[in-house]
Amino acid sequence: MQFKDIVGQHAVKHRLINSVVENRVSHAQLFLGPEGSGSLALAVAYAQYLCCEDKQPNDSCGVCPACRKYQKLMHPDLHFSYPFFAKDKNDTALTFIEQWRDALTNQPYLSLDAWRGYLDAENKQANINIAECHQIIKKLSLKPFESQYKVLILWLPEYLDKEGNALLKIIEEPQPNTLFLLVAQNQDQILNTILSRTQLIKIPALSYADIEQYLVDEQNQPKNTAAEVAYLSNGNMAEALAMLQHDAKGYHNLFVQWLRICYGNKGIEVVSFVDRLAKIGRENQKNFLRYGISFVRECCLLLAGADDLVHLPAQELETARKMVLVNEKGRQVMDINAAQAVINELEKAHYHVERNANPKILFLDVSLQIIKFIFFKTIPAGTHYIPN
Repeated sequence: MQFKDIVGQHAVKHRLINSVVENRVSHAQLFLGPEGSGSLALAVAYAQYLCCEDKQPNDSCGVCPACRKYQKLMHPDLHFSYPFFAKDKNDTALTFIEQWRDALTNQPYLSLDAWRGYLDAENKQANINIAECHQIIKKLSLKPFESQYKVLILWLPEYLDKEGNALLKIIEEPQPNTLFLLVAQNQDQILNTILSRTQLIKIPALSYADIEQYLVDEQNQPKNTAAEVAYLSNGNMAEALAMLQHDAKGYHNLFVQWLRICYGNKGIEVVSFVDRLAKIGRENQKNFLRYGISFVRECCLLLAGADDLVHLPAQELETARKMVLVNEKGRQVMDINAAQAVINELEKAHYHVERNANPKILFLDVSLQIIKFIFFKTIPAGTHYIPN
């Protein structure tokens, strides 16, 4: 994997390349970034650049023997560790290495949910067990086989329980030219004993423009679809690509139609609409609710007068302005209190959809709550906005 294959993150790429050029390569580094930011892909590209036999000013060459092996994730000095769903106490990451290579090759912006899909996970919990810790120590006690560096990329060290303390000595005093690249999403869940021994590299979420451009250029998506998916993904490329596998179109029209039915308190139409939502599938229901949350938050920005912070496509922006505008009768579809109450209900609904709640019951209940907020103007206690 090369840096050029990774969307955005130009400042991080520049820093990583400079660390090699200036011979300031730390033996233990923590790539900390949210899901879908490309942190795992950056770690692999960095390792490839370190081992490239013909380094270019801004990237690995991509054609030398080391690069070709890295691109297949089969270099003898490249090792991976990651959470897995053990069937036996002696299972290690090597047990699932073929599935791992397949998953990471197909999806450099791999998420744990996507990784679960490559394994027979059933209801097991992902973790990195003590057998895997012992396997890491064994592998890294040997000298590099071909390249200058032996590299271990440990994805999601958050899943190391107290067994992770077994790695402390080899992290602190590794063999010469041995590198630990930890790729994490939540710093608070990493063992402090491990965290204190690493150099932190923060990786920000991808920008709206970077994701939109990638979807247009590389995924051949229409600009309108790319804009909507980029907006929904909230900087998460893994989420954006997952949406493309489902029906990512029409969430705006669908959500606005729902609000109009609720604003009109049209009981029969509410029931009919709920039946429609119940049939679109769990992933589309989650994306629909996610869009609704994002859209109403943009409405809050308009209500607060922060128009320059709104990132809505033209059609959605026009609709949002109409919703927050006070009409000639002195009414508006949504004020700041109603917007906050709606967001709270949508977030709770998203939580319950993820946990397989009955969609008809769930969406009917949410619809009735929204009718209370925007038709009857009844806002729950504790939701009211109090200006300074």
